[in-house]
Amino acid sequence: MNTPEQSQLGKSAAYIDQYDASLLFPIPRAGKRAEIGITSAPPFFGADMWTAFELSWLNLRGKPQVALVHFTIPCESLNIVESKSFKLYLNSFNNTRFADADAVKARLRADITEAVWRTEGAPLAAPTTIGVTLVGADNFDREPVHELDGLNLDRLDIECTQYTPAPELLTVTPDEQPVSEVLVSNLLKSNCLVTGQPDWGSVQIRYSGDQIEQGGLLQYIVSYRNHNEFHEQCVERIFMDIWTRCKPTTLTVYARYTRRGGLDINPFRTSHPQALPRNVRTARQ
Repeated sequence: MNTPEQSQLGKSAAYIDQYDASLLFPIPRAGKRAEIGITSAPPFFGADMWTAFELSWLNLRGKPQVALVHFTIPCESLNIVESKSFKLYLNSFNNTRFADADAVKARLRADITEAVWRTEGAPLAAPTTIGVTLVGADNFDREPVHELDGLNLDRLDIECTQYTPAPELLTVTPDEQPVSEVLVSNLLKSNCLVTGQPDWGSVQIRYSGDQIEQGGLLQYIVSYRNHNEFHEQCVERIFMDIWTRCKPTTLTVYARYTRRGGLDINPFRTSHPQALPRNVRTARQ
């Protein structure tokens, strides 16, 4: 079983410019989920939406091609892909010739699908493939920028003293009428699990049920500031803390993290089946 410490994070790594799928480094989701009380089927649906801003390959005449790529990795997959390995893998396309963009797209889908469903035992037939949308240079100006919708918690003038996850800050007002609301904050920050490098993000929380005390929720979001965990794991921890402590009837947690190494990761978790949001970047991304 791969562990984060075995990855290329925090280590010198040569850039391979000829296609090499073995560079992808999957890490099982199960270990970190067990830490937050998930030992069987998770109580959420969703996906990790990635954007790759640095993809290039050669056409059959050796001319470089460039594109953006949106990836959708279902959260029921067995593994995440460590982001540095993802970057190294994408760079391995740089001096590799492909017939056309469709061939690149098919290769990306096959390789990453295999990685997120990889097991130590016999190969597992992937129940679902990942989503891949290739955006060519002719369509770059159609890529929108939009901030997360919702009531901004950052307007609150609060004191913050805790900088590691403090779920006890989450409270509700059960004597009030149940509400349905959408709350956002740009103050989410955590750190890479291995290197400690900062990960900056914005988060949207959509829920129905007893009203969550907004000051405590913002303090809780800020409490991730010195926490070391991957993006996907932070969002699942946030979801589970709100789900178990505030007991909403429905809950959706969606975070958009700023890019590093030409990649951004945007986890989306929801208590009920629904369409994924469009993978639209924020200004900081």
